[in-house]
Amino acid sequence: MTGLRHRDQDGSITAFVALLLVALMAMLGLVVDGGSALSAHQSAADEAEQAARAGAGALSVDALRTGSLQLDPVAAVAEAETFTRAAGHPGTASVQGGVVTVRISYRVPTDVLGIVGISSLPVSAEASAVNVQGVAAGAR
Repeated sequence: MTGLRHRDQDGSITAFVALLLVALMAMLGLVVDGGSALSAHQSAADEAEQAARAGAGALSVDALRTGSLQLDPVAAVAEAETFTRAAGHPGTASVQGGVVTVRISYRVPTDVLGIVGISSLPVSAEASAVNVQGVAAGAR
């Protein structure tokens, strides 16, 4: 009778080990691929900030000739979107009230989570910039 009990429990250890391995792989995937996604998010935020700054530098030539500092909305959007394409992650830009806003969104491939069917993770960032007039000569 003791031999029968021992044989009934043999498969339970195998199932436990299999479940433990799946859980460990999922944890490894979260650490490795989650870290990659966090790094990619920071890169996307940096790209969006730089693109917004590039767009905010697109000033109206006609306004500059009259002595005022004014953003050229069409040129600002074009400059910001050109920057995102050059950085490798095309994004969208918009201008409202002199503020250039850039949105970047893409997916990063996973290394470990692909085993459980998650082939990529979403990454997105948004940043805004405005061109401000510098300090006037002689101002303190």
